[in-house]
Formats: sequence, structure tokens, C-alpha cells
Amino acid sequence: MAAAGGRGGGIGLCWNPHPPHFFFFYSDPSPSQFLALWSAPSRIPITLLITNNYASSSCSNSINPTRLLPSSSACSCRPMAAESSMTNALEEQHKAYRVERLWQQFFLDPSKWWDKRFDKGNSEAPDFKHKTTEKALWINDRFSPSWLQSKLATLHRQPPQQLSSPSSSTTASSSIECVGEAEIFVRTCPASRTTQLWEEFFSEPSQWWDNRKDKRNLRSPDFKHKTAKKALWIDSTFNPPWVHARLAAMTQYQVQRQLSCSTPEISGRVVRTEQLWQEFFSDPSQWLDSRFIKKSPKYPDFKHKSTHEGLWIEGGLNPPWVKAKMATVALFQQQSGGGLRSRVPDSFCNCDNVSKLCQEGRLTEALHVLELMVQQNTRVPVKAYVGLLKGFARRKALAEGKRVHALLVQSGLDSDIFLANTLVDMYAKCGDVLDARKVFNTMPEHNVFSWTAIISAYADHGQGKEAINLFQQMQQTGIAPDKVAFVAVLKACARIAALEQGKQLHSDIIKSGFESDLVIGNILVDMYAKCGCIEHARQAFNKMSERDVISWSAMIAGYAQIGLAKEALTLYEKMKQEGVQPNNVTYVILLKACASIAGLEQGKRLHSDIIRSGFESDMFVGNILIDMYAKCGCIEHACQVFNKMSERDMVSWNSMIAGYVKCGRMEDARELFNNTNERDVVSWNAMIAGYAQNELDKEALALYEQMKEEGMLPDNVTYVILLKACASIAALEQGKQLHSDIIRSGFESDVTVGNTLIDMYAKCVCIEYACQVFNKMRERDVVSWSAMISGYAQNGLDKEALALYEQMKHEGMQPNSVTYVILLKVCASIGALEQGKQLHSDITKSGFQPDVVLGNTLVDMYAKCGCIEHARRMFNQMSERDVVSWSAMIAGYVQNGLGKEALALYKKMKEEGVQPDNVTYVILLKACASVAALEQGKQLHTHIIKNGLELDVIVSSALVDMYAKCGSIEHACQVFNNMHERDVVSWNAMIAGCAQQGLGKEVLALLEQMQREGKKPNEVTYISVLSACSHCGLVDEGRQLFDAMCKDHAVIPTMDHYACMVDLLGRAGYLAEAEDFVNRMPIQPDAVVWRTLLGAARNHGHVEIGRRAFHCVVKFEPKNAAAYVLLSQMYAAVGRLDEVAKIRKEMTNVGVNKVPGLD
Repeated sequence: MAAAGGRGGGIGLCWNPHPPHFFFFYSDPSPSQFLALWSAPSRIPITLLITNNYASSSCSNSINPTRLLPSSSACSCRPMAAESSMTNALEEQHKAYRVERLWQQFFLDPSKWWDKRFDKGNSEAPDFKHKTTEKALWINDRFSPSWLQSKLATLHRQPPQQLSSPSSSTTASSSIECVGEAEIFVRTCPASRTTQLWEEFFSEPSQWWDNRKDKRNLRSPDFKHKTAKKALWIDSTFNPPWVHARLAAMTQYQVQRQLSCSTPEISGRVVRTEQLWQEFFSDPSQWLDSRFIKKSPKYPDFKHKSTHEGLWIEGGLNPPWVKAKMATVALFQQQSGGGLRSRVPDSFCNCDNVSKLCQEGRLTEALHVLELMVQQNTRVPVKAYVGLLKGFARRKALAEGKRVHALLVQSGLDSDIFLANTLVDMYAKCGDVLDARKVFNTMPEHNVFSWTAIISAYADHGQGKEAINLFQQMQQTGIAPDKVAFVAVLKACARIAALEQGKQLHSDIIKSGFESDLVIGNILVDMYAKCGCIEHARQAFNKMSERDVISWSAMIAGYAQIGLAKEALTLYEKMKQEGVQPNNVTYVILLKACASIAGLEQGKRLHSDIIRSGFESDMFVGNILIDMYAKCGCIEHACQVFNKMSERDMVSWNSMIAGYVKCGRMEDARELFNNTNERDVVSWNAMIAGYAQNELDKEALALYEQMKEEGMLPDNVTYVILLKACASIAALEQGKQLHSDIIRSGFESDVTVGNTLIDMYAKCVCIEYACQVFNKMRERDVVSWSAMISGYAQNGLDKEALALYEQMKHEGMQPNSVTYVILLKVCASIGALEQGKQLHSDITKSGFQPDVVLGNTLVDMYAKCGCIEHARRMFNQMSERDVVSWSAMIAGYVQNGLGKEALALYKKMKEEGVQPDNVTYVILLKACASVAALEQGKQLHTHIIKNGLELDVIVSSALVDMYAKCGSIEHACQVFNNMHERDVVSWNAMIAGCAQQGLGKEVLALLEQMQREGKKPNEVTYISVLSACSHCGLVDEGRQLFDAMCKDHAVIPTMDHYACMVDLLGRAGYLAEAEDFVNRMPIQPDAVVWRTLLGAARNHGHVEIGRRAFHCVVKFEPKNAAAYVLLSQMYAAVGRLDEVAKIRKEMTNVGVNKVPGLD
């Protein structure tokens, strides 16, 4: 036995000659010792036996095998002392081993891992995460094993049974359940469908349009079927692994075939090129490698030494197998140290040639030369590394940038502060903020450029808080920020609307003397505008000694962002007066401002300026022009702009489709949609949204089915539109099917989709499903809580809504104005004054400034809860009031019986110049009716006519009701007869007016006319009719109408109907029948019904029936003074004064106080 020592424990070696085998003993090995042995090159197999410190030192007794690891490659013994120089490499190998072991665990049972690939927020998030141990895996990790991609592809093609745990013996259905939320099986469905489409494509490519060269964005498909309009994307997640290889082979074959069919000369060149490549690969030594010394791409990459014939790697006549063959001979592999790579001349390996290659844009070749220079221990100047890093940063080539980083580490230059700053910038521009931070943290020292680079990295990638924190750390270290640093951190403040930090930075800028700088001034204006502080933005703008087009555009954009479109257009006029020429960005901002206020005339003037400025041919400006004209309702001008565009992209087509949709011209939109050769998901969304907005919900759902048939994958916007369509028509089954599609598509974790699902289920009266969706949401925002609270309120679960609000506060979620509006409406509907006051207090404590809508809701809540003083106080405190505010306060007075105060407030409303709307007039007419203010009602009628509201059905119905209740039945009939359209409310108002005037025959005639005109009477109609019959003594007609109401019109009688019938029979003297009617009621009579019978008994002197009715009344309302008074009056009328005295004594004993006016 031989023994060797290392940094870990002891190591022993045993040799077994039959068969040849090494046994290694480790006592507490270090990871690097383990990896050194594990990766040692040998043709003899090895076995590792790991022992612990507590075993005996004897070989036979010390072996305690806790792990037996056979190796496919064997190991030769090497001195462990030489290990220190290999530490970094060995540790990386150890990481690779651990990653490989994790992947093996994953494939043993995928159901134990979360599948995060389709809902990960950024590239740093893992693709798979263990459900219990929180271990994570990344598919594109550099430590991933080489067999991973093929294994993943195999996994996706497995049937569901194969995806369950190896230890499980369940059926296919339970296997799906076993996979669970990893959703691997769910995602195989689109994968199999995509595989089928690719097979169709390769079997007959002539049936597909090739859109690769013409597509304008990544959403557009690469191939589209000519008839069925199926779509395929080359880089789709669901593609089978063989797509790229077959596509490359097919493309080269098509090129050769087309060229071969053109001329015999070209056909011969195709054949000759293939022969030359075959000669090249048979003996590369006969060819000169000119890739790194050629001065132009026209020169060949390889040139024959004797015949001087050339070959180009990117040649159009190459056979399809060239690049794959070159990969096998390691022409492009970094690990290769021999082959043709060694044929790069030593004289070419110098810094000048690296710089030259970089200038020509041949960065990959420059990197290859740099790698050779490092291998040959040639000194490489810093500028060579800098040039490559900047070049790869521009191309966002992260992998190549990491190779340069590795060379820096190998050369020992990674500690150079200039190179480290460039590395940070490279990683940031390639989107790898984490690696940028790692480089920054390992730097021995930092200068202002280091801090600026890392601050810019975080600011550019949406992590504004971290950027601001770094800037503060920079100041704490004593390094003074430069202009670039201020620009970076101001952008971060603008991105997250950090106004206070922005103000502090402004102060620092003034102290540093940068306030007069043009770039700093522009970014200050932009920061204040995006933080919503337009006054500070304008102050910064006015203080600028020099302003360019960016300054003006930033200020104009600031006004447009907060809805001040008129101010933006005014500033544009001032910009022209000062001789500053707008650019395309300025026009885009201004056109959007015009669209926001439907400013067609301003938009037309801008269009004229655009033509004069030469920006009409700008495609981006043209798209916004189409959008502006469409939103202003001028679709003809939008068509003209669209037809004149020399170049269009998908945005142009989508803008035109959306324009037709906006104007309600769905047929034109559909025609344009069908004629579009290329459609992306935005096109489909525009059409589906158009159908939904025009209440064509079934057509929207049908188009969604067509979308799926054509292979277009919906996005979260699609599902939100469709769910809203289902909610509007209460299509629960379609909503459930959409929910299933959302789960399969991986959008269930999308917060917006989840919120819309809650709203859909709530509006479909399926609150249980809404609760399930809400409880399963991993992430919830304030909209989620508001949607769930609104769902409870819509389904009459007011207490649950208020309880959920308490839970919302407990979990630290801050409500917004929408949440408070919903909750205040809940309080108003149930008269919960104390909860409403608590909500008002919460609004004040949270520092939330109530807007107009919230203020109106508070006024309405207090009024409906009967607290009119609080309502008026809130109304007076509102800094801004609209017509809804005044209407809410007037309605509050009317609801609380204060009609005169309502009319007085209307007078003040007119004095302040607020124009009433139809709702205001309806409320005011009710106020006039409540106090019989006929003259004020007539004045209101005059104002209604002047404002053109007399044709409004609701207003006219309110006028009929007002005139009738004021006793002017002639004016009521006149208004009623002049109505062009009458609904049930109109008829009810007229019938009730006649009934109040005792016009029984007219009431019956109106009822008959109403039925002739096809209007179905409702329960309110019959209350008025029965009341009229009662007052006019039309007993037989009343009986017939009551029977017809129940049998013919399916109106379920309420307590009011029964009370009317008792009054009808009682007034006519049919007291026994009235009492029998009450006793036969299918519902329990209330105090009103019995009191009506008691009143009839008093009028007709029927003591026994009256006494029985009295006892029933006091059973429900023991202290009902009216019942005692009626009974006393009945006894007094028949001369039973002793009974009258008893009743008065009993009232005193019970504590009933006689209401003034009752005698």
C-alpha cells in the first residue's frame, strides 16, 4: 500500500492485478482531493472507499465504506501536493458533479420539482425548484451535463405514466396528479401538437409561407400555412430537438436545388464545392487557413496550397453537412489545442491584428487570436481586452464576454481597475446584473467609473432601489459623483417614482455645479415629470440656460403623462416660436396627447407639421397617426395614412384593425384581419377585444377557437379579454374552459389573469370558484383583494367583504381608492354607519388623499346611513366637486325627507355654474314630489326641455310621477302622452298617479293599454292597480286582477299585495272574507296586514274581528301606538267606554306613548 497526504485527510492506494483495478482510501477527503482523483486520466478502472476519522488506522479495520463510487474512466495516482495550482478548476468540477447529481435526482421523479420555466420573472430565476429542499436547477447553467438537452426532450415526449415517481404504481390519471403543479404533463400537449405541425411542414414545405426575412418582431411566425393558416416559430419552447438540424439541411438543399436548376454553370459549381469540402476534410494539411489573415470577406477562409481553389464557411453553395463536420474536427471549439487552429501564423498573433479584427466586426475571430496569444504566453495589452469586451457588450454576446473574462483571470489582469470597470459594463449590457455585481464586489478598489457602471446596471434593469442604495454607499465612501453617475441615479428615481430621493439628488447636483449641464437638466425634467411633480419639472425646465429638442420633448411628455394634453400642445407652440425643430419622438408624444383628448383639429395641424418636417415617411410616426385618427373617430383619415405608408410593420396593420374596432366597424376590421398575410397575437387580441367591446361575446369566443386551430398561442392579454367577455354574458361553462386553457398555457400564476378569473367567477355567481382562485394565487396585489371584496359584495355577502378587508390590512396590503369605494358601497347598502366611519378613519390615517370618486362615495354612504350632517360636512370639505358630488348630496337630502334642503342646494349648484345631468334632474323631481312643490317642478321641466333631456325615458317618467304626486294629473298625462318611448317605470308612474287621484276606471284602462302595447306589468304595477281598486270600491275587479296576477302573469305576491287585498275587502265591508283571506295567506302576515284589518274593523264597528286583529298586531309590535288607538276608537264608537279606559291603562303599563296627532 502507498499513502499520500493532502489538504484534507489521508489517502491510501491498493492495487489489484486480477483484474487490473485501483482501490483508493480516503479519510475525510477534501472536495478538491476527491475531484483530483475522480477526474484523473487513466485507462484502469478505480473504486473510491471513503472512511472517517474515527476508524482504526489499520487497513483491514479502517475501511468503513460510506460511499462506493465506480468510475467509467479510471484514475492514476498523482501527488496531492501539486493540487494547489488546480484549486479553481477542481472546485468547478466538483460543482459540475453536484449539478449532474441534482439532474439525476430530477429525472428520477420530476413530480417533486416545481416547473418555473414559463413563469420565471428574469433570467436569474431557476427553471426547476425542489418542492421541499428548495434546491434549484438551471437548464442553461454552464455546469449542466452534456446529456441534459436530449434527456429533457425525451421527458417531454414520454406518456403521462412515465412522468410519475418510479415508486408509484398508479394509473395514468393518478400519474398526472403525481406530476402536480410541475405541470410537465400539461405542457406536453402543445409540444406534441407542435411536433405534428413540423412534420407536416417538412413533408410538404411548398404549402407554407416563409416569413423569416419579412417578419418585424418576434411574435410574428416564421412559417405560415397557405390554406389552414397554421403557424410555426423556429425558437418556440415546444419545438422538438431536431428542428434546427432539419431546417438547416432543408435550407441548404433548397439553395442548391434552385441554383442547380438555374444554369448548368452554377450546377457544376455546386458539385465542385461539395468535392472540394470532401478533399478538405480528408486532408486539411493541404489547405491554408486564411480566416485570421484575410483582409476582406471576399477572400476565402481556406485555400488549397497547389490548386489555389478557395472555400468559404458561409458560402451559399456549401452542402448542409459542412458546419457539423467542422464541429467534429474542433475548428471552433475552445478546448482544441491542435488541428487547424495551430495553423494560424504566429506572426498574426499580435495586438494590432486583434484591434483590426475588432474594427471590422470580426469579434469571434479576434477572440480566437486572443486565446492563442494567451496560450502562447504572449503579453496582451489592456486595450485588446477592452476592445473585445466593448464589442461583445454591444452585441449582448454574454457567452463570448465570459470567455474574455476567463482570459483575464488566466492572465492575472482581472484586478486591473480599468478592465474590471469594463467587465461590469459588459455584464450589465448583456443583462447579467448578478455577475456584474460579483465583479464589482471582487474589485480591490473602486473609482467613480466603477460605481457609475454598477449603478447604471441596476438602473437600466429596473432595480431602482438598489441603484439608489449604491449611490448612497458611493457618497459615504467619499467618492464625488460625476455627471454620468447623476444621470444614472436620476433615471433610477424616475423609474420607481422616488420623488424625495430625486429632490435630494437635485440638491446634490446644485452643490456639485452640474445644474447648468444640458444632459443633467433634461434628465431632471424627465425625473420630476415621471414622479408626477409637474410643477418642479417646469421649474427645472425654465431654469435651463440652454434647451434642445430633448428638453422640450421631456417637458411635453411630462404634461401628456398626467393628462394635461392642452398644456402639452401649448408648449409645442412655444417650442416652434423659439425655433426648435421637433423630432419624431416629439411628434409621437403630441399625437398621443391629441388622441387622449380626441383633439382632431390639433391632430390635423400636427399632421401638416409632420409633412412639412419630412417625418411622414417615418413608420413609427405613421403608426401613431393611424392610432390618433382612429381614437378621434376619423377612420377615413386613418385609412389615408395607412394607404400612403411606403413601409408597414405589424404595428401598422394592428393599429388599423384597432382603429376599425374603435369606430365600431367590425366588418371592415374582420376583412382587414382576414386579408393580412402576417398576424401576431396582438392582431388576434384586437379582433377579440373588438367583438367583446361591441357585446359580440359569442363571436369573440369563436375567434379564440379559430386562433387555437391556427396554432397561434394566446398571451395573458388574450385571456383577460376573453374572461371579461364571459363575465359580461355570465358564460360560466366557457369561463371554466378558459380557466383550463390558462392552466395548460402556464398563465395561472399571472396576477392580472388571476384577478380577471376572480371577477369572472364572481359575476357568474360562482363565488366558491372565485375564492379558490384567490386562495391559490402565489402573488396578490391590491387589485386581487379588491376583486375578491367586490365579488362578495356582488353576491350579497357583505359581512364577508368587510371581513376580507380586515384580513387585507392584517397581511399588510394597502387598499387603493377602488377598494375603499367598494367597501363604502357595502356599508351604504346595509346601513353600517360605524363600519363606514371606521373606513373613513382608515382613509385619513393612511395619508390617502380622497379623489372626487372616493369623496362622492363617502357622501353617499353617510346619506344612506341616515347621517346627513356627516354627509354635508364631507361635501363641504371636498376640494373638487363634479356633478356627481352635487347629485349625491341632493339625493341624500331627498332620501332623508329633506326636500326643501335638496332644492336649496340645487339653487347653489346653479350659482356655482355646475350643469345638472339627467340623474340630477330625476333626484330633484323626486324632491319636488316629496314636498308637493309644483311650481319648482314646472321650472325644472323648463330646464329639462332647454337641455334636451325631455326625450330621456327616466327623466320623463320622473316628470310624470312628480306631476301626479303634486296633484296635476293633466300635466302628468300630457308628459306621458308625449313620450316617444315608454318603459314599465313610465306606465307605473302614470298608473300610480291616477290611483292616488282615485281614478279607478282610468287605472284599469291604462293597465289594459299597457298590456296591448306589449309591456308586462310587474309587482309595482299591481300594487298601484289594487290600491286604486280599493279606494274606488272595485272589489270584483280587484279580486280578478289579484288572481290574474298570480296565475296569468306569474307575479309572486308580496306582503304589500296582500295588504292591498285586505284593504280592498275591508273597505267594502267584507270583513269575514278579509279575515279568512289573511288566515289563508301562504306566508305569515306581518303587523301591517293585521293593522289594515284592524282599521277596517274600526270603520265598520266589527269588535270581535278588530280585537283579534289587535292581538296579532301587538304580538309583532308590542308597543305599536297606532294599534292601541285604533282599538280604543273602535270601542268608543260602539259606546264601550270602560274598555277604552282599560286600553289607556294598559298603554301606560306597557309604556306605549301615544303619537301626537293620533286620537
